[in-house]
Formats: sequence, C-alpha cells, structure tokens
Amino acid sequence: MASLNRIFLIGNLTKDPELRFIPSGQAVCNIRIAVSENYKTKSGEAREDTMFIDVNVWAKQAEATAQYLKKGSPVFVEGRLRIREFEGRDGTKQRRTEVVASRVQFLSRGPRSEGGPSREREEAAMPAGEAQAAPVEEPLPSFDEDA
Repeated sequence: MASLNRIFLIGNLTKDPELRFIPSGQAVCNIRIAVSENYKTKSGEAREDTMFIDVNVWAKQAEATAQYLKKGSPVFVEGRLRIREFEGRDGTKQRRTEVVASRVQFLSRGPRSEGGPSREREEAAMPAGEAQAAPVEEPLPSFDEDA
C-alpha cells in the first residue's frame, strides 16, 4: 500500500518564534503561521478563509528560524503532518494537528532596516545540506492552547 505524508505551506508568522532546547540538547522552534485562501461565493462575494497552523522546526533550522524571523515574516514550509495526543490541564485527552518541518525557507519582502533577514543572511542560515536534515524524533512536552 502506497502512502504519502507531505505538506507545503506559504504564510506569515502570527507571533515571534519560540526557541527551546530539549533534554538531549537539540533545538526546537515552534512557530504558528497564518495561511489564507481567497475565493468567491456563488453569489460573487469575495471571501477569505484563514487557517492558523502550528509548525515545529528542528536542529539548525530551528536556531536560524528563531534568529531571523519575527511576527509577520513570510515563510515557506515543507514538512509532514503529525497528530499528537496529550492530556489537557483538566485531565481530558486532547489532540493537536501540527506540521513537522523538513524545510523552512524565508521569503523576504526586500531589504529591511529593522534587522529582518537579508537574502545573504537567509542563504547563510539555510545551507542546502542543513535544510534537508531530518529531525531527531523525541517527544515534545505536553502543552495546551491556553498556555
């Protein structure tokens, strides 16, 4: 039986990246991106639907993501979907769908005077060999939406 778990997203960060290190010392960066779809209804009314997607970035990509991106930064993410189950604060079983990034590409809006990523820094931050490195799968600590 054939199967495929691959997702491609382009969106903007909804908040600053959150970098942390798991007990083994490996970096993980959590980002949330907004991805919008524009369409017209049958009556011709323009609509926009926005989804907010949690993304986990690992290793050197995590460190570069935290260093060069901030709220509002445009980003391209390639990865796989993962559904994580955990116990919520109230003791109920919770499920969260998230993306585990295999590649993160910074989409620059041009040179920024406020210290945002330049094309040279983006390329330096994401060497081709590093960008494709597979994350070490270690369980993430439990957390819920209200944290």
